[in-house]
Amino acid sequence: MTARKIHDVAVVGAGPAGLATALGLLAQGISTALITGPERRADHRTTALLDGSVRILEGFGVWDKLVQEAAPLRDMRIADATKRLVRAPEVTFRSAEIGLEAFGYNLENDKLRNVLLEAAQGYETLTLLRTSVTSLEVGPDAATLHLEEGEPVLARLVVGADGRSSIVRKTAGISLRSHAYPQVAFTATVAHTRPHEDTSTEFHTPTGPFTLVPLSGDRSGIVCVVKESDAHHLMSLDDTALAQEMERRASSILGAFTMLPGRGSFPLGAETAVSLHAPRIALVGEAAHIMPPIGAQGLNLGLRDADVLVRLVSQAARKGQDVGAVDLLSQYERERRGDIEGRMRAVDLLNRSLLSDFLPLQGARGFGMYMLDRVGPLRRFLMRMGVGERAA
Repeated sequence: MTARKIHDVAVVGAGPAGLATALGLLAQGISTALITGPERRADHRTTALLDGSVRILEGFGVWDKLVQEAAPLRDMRIADATKRLVRAPEVTFRSAEIGLEAFGYNLENDKLRNVLLEAAQGYETLTLLRTSVTSLEVGPDAATLHLEEGEPVLARLVVGADGRSSIVRKTAGISLRSHAYPQVAFTATVAHTRPHEDTSTEFHTPTGPFTLVPLSGDRSGIVCVVKESDAHHLMSLDDTALAQEMERRASSILGAFTMLPGRGSFPLGAETAVSLHAPRIALVGEAAHIMPPIGAQGLNLGLRDADVLVRLVSQAARKGQDVGAVDLLSQYERERRGDIEGRMRAVDLLNRSLLSDFLPLQGARGFGMYMLDRVGPLRRFLMRMGVGERAA
């Protein structure tokens, strides 16, 4: 049985990147089908939406609803906790120095997803399908998506936003360049007795960053990058012991900790699709690239994918052109590849510099931090690049 309607775009995946892509398309009047994939479990992790992403979500008409759930990140402090012979000076980046009220805003992933999904459901032009794609066929004029439940969906363009195990990417035959790190990210949420004062603090340790990111109220999200054995140990602790351990790693700068529901761990790795597109297919978010949770770049990179793709598709639609044309998809690749690869290299270099015991590399990292602390133009350039104003 074949579907009767041909949508302009079918977005596969209802994570934040997929939902943002669908929202952006709907706001431009693009006929959009959103195929959510399997039901998601509760996600207690948090996401820092940097200024560039805030502006994208403003353009998609949803930021006013999100900001009510978010905590501002006005200052970012980096402290060297490696205890090595060569240590970097402490550096604090202040958003006011580059004319911003905040570098960005932090909120829980579930709240982010729920607000985006609710906003998308407000558009009559949305076709919402709570099912999964089983297979995909690409024809000369449209792609056909076969579903676990219901009739097939036809679309001029398929957006693969279905995460690291993307069936869209696999169906398109797009391979990944992968690199595994000898680290695991442990994540948790804590309440604390001292206010965070809208400041994110990142301790650089010999196993990777230990980061405290503000949430609303006297709460913070934690990302603790450790060896695999340490991650197993942290996961095994009861709440009281874990709170004490997290407080110790944070040097008690936020007072006493109390653990809140939800802790998790996942191995660190970097993956990049060798191509961001195939005939009538474009990849966004973690279907296209997976970054370690260092520097708050992962989802922000995915939102920039969405922004570029929405712009190109809406321009083509206004001109009556094919939104799944090869030229459009090639342009998407050209506009996104440099940003993705540049930030991948930057995060990789920072992570390797923390793991290395090579004295010259430690010295270079320390000197770099000293220059950022002392040289205003360099510091401001890095801050603007970090929040998404420039390609890396």
